[in-house]
Amino acid sequence: MSGLIIKQDLVIPDEQLRWSFARSSGPGGQNVNKVNSKATLRWTPPENFLPAAAWSRFRKLAARYFTEDGDVVIPSDEYRDQQRNIERSGDKLRTLLLTAIVPPKRRIATKPTRSSRQRRLNEKRQASEKKQGRRPGFD
Repeated sequence: MSGLIIKQDLVIPDEQLRWSFARSSGPGGQNVNKVNSKATLRWTPPENFLPAAAWSRFRKLAARYFTEDGDVVIPSDEYRDQQRNIERSGDKLRTLLLTAIVPPKRRIATKPTRSSRQRRLNEKRQASEKKQGRRPGFD
């Protein structure tokens, strides 16, 4: 099975991925002027690719990569060679999707313990007394 493997049961087929290459502004010295090492990944996500909750998390996480048409465009010009930039673009997309798939942990509200509240009040009282001791005319 070819394509971008996100998880064992989640793969983006090669037909959905479009690559374009350009001259990079990144590292490479004189090589920058003659080699198309910048890789740009363009993906048009199909309907129902992810569950609705995961999709909304993905839209929020990857908001900077979405175009007005709904395509995901991920450029990479971090490396001097094209192949590493291709891998880096794929890794960015994979990381975003994997992060979106995992639902966030629900925060359980807790109350401070009685002793911690007491400790906080004692510390406030001591700080107040220390500052009052610095005032003129305090005996």
